[in-house]
Order: sequence, then C-alpha cells, then structure tokens
Amino acid sequence: MQLIWLRSDLRLHDNTALSAATALGPSVAVYLLSPQQWREHDDAPCKVDFWLRNLSELSRMLGELNIPLLIRKAPRWDEAPEVLLDLCRQLKIDAVHVNEEYGLDETRRDAAVADTLNAEGIDFHRYLDQLLFKPGTVLTKTGTWFQVFSQFRKVCYDRLRRSLPSLVHKPGAQAPLNIDSDNVPSTVEGFETPSDRLRALWPAGEAEALRRLDTFIDAQIDDYSNERDFPGKPGTSQLSAYLAAGVISPRQCLHAAVQSNQGEFESGKVGAVTWINELLWREFYKHVLVGYPRVSRHRAFRPETEALAWRDAPEELLAWQQARTGLPIIDAAMRQLLETGWMHNRLRMVVAMFLTKNLLIDWREGERFFMRHLIDGDLAANNGGWQWSASTGTDSAPYFRIFNPLSQSEKFDAEGVFIKHWLPELAGLNEKDVHNPANLGGLFGGVDYPPPMVNLSTSRLRALAAFKNLPSRQNAGGSYERLPAALYPAVRGPGHRLSL
Repeated sequence: MQLIWLRSDLRLHDNTALSAATALGPSVAVYLLSPQQWREHDDAPCKVDFWLRNLSELSRMLGELNIPLLIRKAPRWDEAPEVLLDLCRQLKIDAVHVNEEYGLDETRRDAAVADTLNAEGIDFHRYLDQLLFKPGTVLTKTGTWFQVFSQFRKVCYDRLRRSLPSLVHKPGAQAPLNIDSDNVPSTVEGFETPSDRLRALWPAGEAEALRRLDTFIDAQIDDYSNERDFPGKPGTSQLSAYLAAGVISPRQCLHAAVQSNQGEFESGKVGAVTWINELLWREFYKHVLVGYPRVSRHRAFRPETEALAWRDAPEELLAWQQARTGLPIIDAAMRQLLETGWMHNRLRMVVAMFLTKNLLIDWREGERFFMRHLIDGDLAANNGGWQWSASTGTDSAPYFRIFNPLSQSEKFDAEGVFIKHWLPELAGLNEKDVHNPANLGGLFGGVDYPPPMVNLSTSRLRALAAFKNLPSRQNAGGSYERLPAALYPAVRGPGHRLSL
C-alpha cells in the first residue's frame, strides 16, 4: 500500500507524488491539520479556508478514482513523524510519497518524518513538483547560489531551451479499497471563516484554476506586459492563490504560456514572455529560500542591513495596517488586501516601500501583516518581495530608489478608478485631487479624509540617511554585485511575485 501525503499540491493533474504512488499500487492520501504551526507561520484565515475548500474538492475527485483521503491532526509539525508512523502501521504502508516543500521548517519536518519511517522499514520518496528545477541544480559557474535574477533567468532559459519540464499524467481509477474517506472540516479552530464576498472571489477547485488559466491565455496574456501595472484594469491572471495551494502547477502555467507563444519563451509575444518571467521570479525566490536559509529565520538577506535603525512607531504602523495613512493609493491598496485577501502586485511594492522607507518601519512588520491577510501567502515570494522593497534582499531595489506614492498613483491609476472603488468617500473628487486630497485642506463634500501622515520629501531624506549610515555592503561570501548607479533607473524590480 502506498500513502500520498498531500501538502501544497491540492490537485489531480500534473501531481508528481500522486502519479508516482498510484503507479506502484493501491494508494491512500492523507492531509495533516496543523493549526498551531499555521499560526506560527502567520497563515491567514482566508488562506486556511481556501485550502480547506480546495481539499474538499480534491477529496471528491479522489473519491471518483477510489483513492480515500484521510484527515489527521498534527498541531505542530514536530508531531508529524509519530502521526504518520501510526497511520502507516495501521494501513501496512510500504512507502510514503511527498512533493517537496522548501522552507526551513518544512525541510526539517520532512527529514524527521523520513528518519522515523525509514527506521521502521518504510520508504519516504520526495519529488520535484512545485518548481521547474530542483534547488541546487541552477547555480553560478563557480557552483554558488544566484543572487541576481537576470543571471538566474539566463541559466533557466538555457535549460528550458533544451527541454521543457514534462507534465505528469492524471492517475486512473484504482480498485475500491475497504477504507472510507474522512470528512474535510469546513473550519479550523483559531481561524475565523472569511466573508462570503471574499470566498466568492476565490472559488475552490482545480476546474476553476484551469478555467482562469485558459481565460488568461486566451484573452489577456497578449496585453499582460502593458496592463499588469494598472490596478484598475483586469490585467493579471488571478492565479497566485491557486499556485500557492498547488491547485495548479507552474509546469501547467509554463506549458500554456509557451503554447500560446508558438513554442517560444524568451522571444515572440511580449506579454507571454513577461508572464513567463514572472513564473521564473517565483522560481528564483524558492531557490533563494533553500540557498540562503537565513531568510526563513526572519533575517535580512543582506546581513549589513540588520544594523538599520528601524523606527518603533506602533501608531504609524497601525494607521498603515488600517488604511488610515492619508495617501489614497496606499489606503485603497490596504483596503483591497483587507477585504479580498489579495493586493495588486504594483501596489504591493508601493505600500511596502512606503512602510519601509517613508515610515522607516522594519520590513518584517509588513511581511508578517501581509502573511496574516493574504489568500496567496507564500513565504518565499512574500519575503522576497518585502526584502526587495526594503532594499535588504537579493537583487533588491537600490536604497535610494524610493517610490513616491503620489506619482505612482498618478501614473498607474490616472483617473482614480481604483482609488474611488476602494475609497468611495473620495468618489466625488476630480482626477487630479483624488490622488492627494490634502490639496483641498482635507474637508470636502462633508467627508473628512485624513491628511498625509508623513511628509514624503523629508521622510525620504530620513530613509536615505539611515541607509547611508550602514557598514559597507558585503556578506560572508564577499562583495555583492552592483550595477553602475546610472543603470538603476532602467532596472525593474520583482516586487512581490504573488499576484500573477
């Protein structure tokens, strides 16, 4: 008997561990509920709800293949070895199959489970599934992990040029087993159920993920490079939550994009190439997670930035969290996050730079708040994005490149469509004033909107001074590669690669 331990791979199609296990013989699936661990990892209630809804859909689909899905509890991951060992003994399991996960805690958990099972003569098989390339196989010529995305991408292109990662076939139905599936819980204690409105924005199931992919490829990908930065337009694929939960795989996304681009991935249609690059950004951040474990420990990728004099400003942090900054584009973005569990990628960069540069508040406060609210929360991408914005991470924005919320608002939401949607109290303002109501003195039409909580010019200078006072920029492995300052304006950073 084979056991598939499901984690962030909640799908039937292109599921490596599932296909491998079922090819070997009768199989059973298991999912572990780990609420204490989820809380320690700041997983959002809407994310937990989304995963449970997808797990319920997957259970139904597995049932059609006569593959039972069992639910077990391991409140913390250090309990997983014994829980799984007990199950393996009960079912006389020969081998456990998993798709690899890459955080430090995930790696330690899997190593402990493997040791426990192997000691009982039970095999533990790991498979590459949520990435295109196994971490440790995309390295520099000197055998070190990449710190610069463009160089990482070049090696990925070379590999893809030789062959695209193959899709894995959906397993067929097996003979019925005398094992009943467990009911998937609709809630988990400690994680409140999100609003019906939020749930309706993110329907569960593999069919929905594939529908979104097909719709994006058919109708939107050609315009992706032109429209992805405009939050008032439907320019993104809305697949990030499904990728984070493994309801769809990056291989499926890559194949669809390449097919739409006549087999090309670095030339041809600009929209397709740009979207493939976004998939590679997600890949890059996962590899960084493995190559530089300190980012899993709430540490800055650039060690010298640990010396930054971050401000302790709890009231300002709270105003940012509650969308009360007095800067409409910031407040609109934060309301989008609070109400939908998602934020447009351009705005993730804008609000992150505002917190870390204009307010000079530690990026870890923002990273944690995002994880506690994002339906697509992913350690690698969220950490990578926050450290990029804070200029503490790999391939990050230079510290002196600070987004101005007002100019970003005027450029990417020129008519104020996004702002007025999320801040209806500003709906009566014209296209000019909606970006900065402070020009009107704060009172208009009976609505009292707060003035900006900080002076953008003076706060920018404060941030520049804080970064200039840091020790020389180097890490334990030597100096960081730096581009000439004149080239920085042409460099477009990744920001938060969560909102494909």
